[in-house]
Amino acid sequence: MSEHLPQLINPNGLYDPTSNGYSHIAIAPPETRMIYIAGQGGEDENGNLSADFAVQLKQAFTNLCIALDAIGVHPKQVVKLTTLVVEHNESKLQKLGAEVKAIWGEQTPTQTLIPVPRLALDGMLFEVDAVVAIPNS
Repeated sequence: MSEHLPQLINPNGLYDPTSNGYSHIAIAPPETRMIYIAGQGGEDENGNLSADFAVQLKQAFTNLCIALDAIGVHPKQVVKLTTLVVEHNESKLQKLGAEVKAIWGEQTPTQTLIPVPRLALDGMLFEVDAVVAIPNS
């Protein structure tokens, strides 16, 4: 499977972003299709949304992994994450970095974090979408 994984690069001259849960560059392997996963929030399958940021964060990544699994894709095939955080702060960044490392280890996809005043649902505190590179069939 490693030949179908993106090449992740953190070049010299840029700070090491791994503690914040991302890499600077991801190169999709040749002969791949790009798949786009819609933003996943912290609601469970019944639509329940915890008021706790850490719970929503974990559930959002669980939801993302469910979406990836539904198309037969491993998280290591994700090349790009976009995360939206309501009332972003350093504590939330540390929790995000830890969650990303728990799923991806040291080889984390690229990521853009966007602080926002609110999200689609009342009480929603976190959302993550993904771009995935998968081998052509």
